[in-house]
Amino acid sequence: MLCGIWHNRQLLRALIWRDIQGRYRGSVLGLAWSFVNPLILLVLYTFVFTVVFKARWGAASVGEDRTHFAQMLFVGMVVHGIVAEVLQRAPAQIVSQPNYVKKVVFPLEILPLVAVGSALAHALAGLIVLVLAFLTLRGHVPLTAALLPIVWVPLLLMVSGAAWLLASIGVFVRDTGQLMVMVSTVLLFASPIFYPLSALPVALQPYLALNPLAWVIEQSRAVLVVGVLPDWQGLAIWTALSACIAAAGFAWFQKTRQGFADVL
Repeated sequence: MLCGIWHNRQLLRALIWRDIQGRYRGSVLGLAWSFVNPLILLVLYTFVFTVVFKARWGAASVGEDRTHFAQMLFVGMVVHGIVAEVLQRAPAQIVSQPNYVKKVVFPLEILPLVAVGSALAHALAGLIVLVLAFLTLRGHVPLTAALLPIVWVPLLLMVSGAAWLLASIGVFVRDTGQLMVMVSTVLLFASPIFYPLSALPVALQPYLALNPLAWVIEQSRAVLVVGVLPDWQGLAIWTALSACIAAAGFAWFQKTRQGFADVL
């Protein structure tokens, strides 16, 4: 799996860049939409939850609490955005490229990773916005923010495995894409994005902690906003589990790819 990705890394990079450019081709703002979209959603959600519903995150003053809430919310939105984009786009990655399927020499296994790379690129744009916000509000960025790539290793492994699995299933079951839209919405509220994990009843916290997205969100907030080290034991466990998910998704994709041409 890793050797195939490394061998085709230049082709994968070119496909990701073409995908990003194609999404904004013909628009006035172009790639700037990668920054505008998360900012609009951030302002909207922050207003609704802090002004309309009077939501609080911690025990700071009202003005500081809204700023802190916005930072915590933005980190959760960025992580969820990666997962949601991969889940919604992966089922169509093979179906939308029938010409590649008919070419025997083309490495089909990198097509699902285009969605992962594109989602990661948009997440990086959101992180740039967050860093600028830190510099404006705090004057500095926590040193632990440099550990974010390590925290995201299990996330990227997990979504890669899901991308391979969904891309394969999407060829045979065209309703998969519609189902993943619903799943993404469920994950938006079933993950601690608008609230901290500690806000849930104690009896429910262990169940939500089993959500890998919840762990990544909480640890991303820890290194980016709070400025503390990640949970190394949890990182090792989730990385091992996510590696198994990635390997299983890749194995399923390779086993079923022979039937793609017949269906398409």
